[in-house]
Amino acid sequence: MSAAAGPPVVGAAAPVLALPDAHGASVTVGGPADAPVLLVFVPFAFSRVCTAELTELQAHLPELADAGVAVRAVSCDPGPALRAWAEQDGYAFPLLSDFWPHGAAARAYGVFDEVDGYARRGSFLLDAGGALRWSTVSAAGVARPFAAYRDAVAAL
Repeated sequence: MSAAAGPPVVGAAAPVLALPDAHGASVTVGGPADAPVLLVFVPFAFSRVCTAELTELQAHLPELADAGVAVRAVSCDPGPALRAWAEQDGYAFPLLSDFWPHGAAARAYGVFDEVDGYARRGSFLLDAGGALRWSTVSAAGVARPFAAYRDAVAAL
């Protein structure tokens, strides 16, 4: 399992990317924003661990919103798959497609698996100015605990 580069350095400007959401609308991540953004890369729509992680984020969405943090999830799956997943599981935050050019966002954040062609489990907290304030990358099949997000948001 290899990625093209490591994740951006904490304190540096995060990559600025425009990705389509599950309905095809362009969403920009990185750069100045109205609020801090928690950017969560997941390997596969509908998979057990990814679904559990996003369901936990959905359950804690009010807490993140109260802290002024917006959530964006990114997968290399195509938009229609992400739309079906969001509708099935009721996700109220955008699911962004990194399908084409395949894995460009995951590569920019250093979490693209070049061998198997998917985004590894990387999470990145960007402040409203677009700087990276925290990141974590989990091993395959290992869910990221919400407590880590809570701690990162509290440190903003």
